[in-house]
Amino acid sequence: MHTWLTSCGVSDDFVGQKTGIENARLKLNGAAMPADHHRITSYLLAELAKHGGFEELRSRLKPRTCGASPKVPGHARISPELVARRWEILKAPPEAREALESGTTATPMECYQHNIENFIGTVKIPVGLAGPLRVNGLFAQGDYYVPLATTEAALVASYSRGAQLITEAGGATAVLLNEGVSRAPAFAFDTLESACLFASWAATQIEEFRHAAETTTRHGRLLDLRLAVEGNHVFLHLDFSTGDAAGQNMATFAADAICRYIETHAPVQPQKHYIEGNFSGDKKASALSFLSVRGKKVTAEVTVAKPLVERRLRTTPEDLIRYWQMAAVGGIMSGTIGVQGHFANGLAALYLACGQDVACVAESAVGVTRFECAGDGSLYASVTLPNIIVGTVGGGTGLPSQNACLRLMGLEGPGHARALAEVCAALCLAGELSICGALCAGDFVRAHMRLARPHI
Repeated sequence: MHTWLTSCGVSDDFVGQKTGIENARLKLNGAAMPADHHRITSYLLAELAKHGGFEELRSRLKPRTCGASPKVPGHARISPELVARRWEILKAPPEAREALESGTTATPMECYQHNIENFIGTVKIPVGLAGPLRVNGLFAQGDYYVPLATTEAALVASYSRGAQLITEAGGATAVLLNEGVSRAPAFAFDTLESACLFASWAATQIEEFRHAAETTTRHGRLLDLRLAVEGNHVFLHLDFSTGDAAGQNMATFAADAICRYIETHAPVQPQKHYIEGNFSGDKKASALSFLSVRGKKVTAEVTVAKPLVERRLRTTPEDLIRYWQMAAVGGIMSGTIGVQGHFANGLAALYLACGQDVACVAESAVGVTRFECAGDGSLYASVTLPNIIVGTVGGGTGLPSQNACLRLMGLEGPGHARALAEVCAALCLAGELSICGALCAGDFVRAHMRLARPHI
């Protein structure tokens, strides 16, 4: 980190001091460098400035092993007493509890306006708590009780076990690295020559495209433009910031404004254009977004001491690493994008509970899990997810039950989308530790038999 800061123009005397950070920021803003690098470094510099310097930021990301919040009382049995005990540890506002306990039957149906068409009613999905999950992030700080909506037995128990393990180990360090929601309009021409002339013109128009996009939103901005020519077709890959919204619609409206600018100003007019050419990775796993970003790119890590692994997971770091190596080869052989166990389980349950676009799990649940042996025999575990698409405003986040779930974590409303993304990554890390531990210890089948089929 010190070397990186120095390379950005921060002298030894100024490392961790705001003057040096501002100098580095100015140097970055004027530098010719890849957009991804610029965006990643700008996040880190912004947090350095906010928290007073390098040492303060480093302490924010360090594990904290003291003063953990109470564990969620775990039990497969449902009773009023157990539910009451869980609400007691949440210290949630009464309206949040009422929104979740009363379900949607007491909710005026008008509140679903703009979230559904051909409305006939609502579907109730049970919500469970996982946690506490301690996150030491750039944006997420503290112990979170994570609401998960699912009908799959054993899922909440597994994620809660992993969350409690992470918390006991001092918490997951989580860092948001990059963000941007893409839309990729496609343009058809009669010849390759026309397509190349159009692409050459479009490459010079990023500022004009940016102005056009900003006529549609106060919260989004065109971050980057990439072009791909395929025969007589041209794809514009547009990356937008979207504030605290997940931003799918925001990106669509902004891209449409750019297309209308092209219709008016392009010296070579396309025969036809489409607002999306299936090149953005929208709602599907793609190699392009895996290598860059679509949504929010987050990485999280934890180091778990060997005795803690043995006590909580009933296995060893060595066995977990052996299993991870075999599973990584299995993933490569099957052609998965990335290598991970079950990101989709935790993300789908959290997305359902918190009013996110659940279809985005198709792209959000790609990434990499890595296990290594630390020098002292501890287990080092990390996850990296480049496509977490979440928001804390807009979409379904304002619906009563979903907003209540966000409030349980203190992440509702503006200013919390980045923190929510870091919580998502830490949750996925918890799920990877727990499921791999169950597979290594031979508990996987037994847990599902016990929790899903108790009559056997």
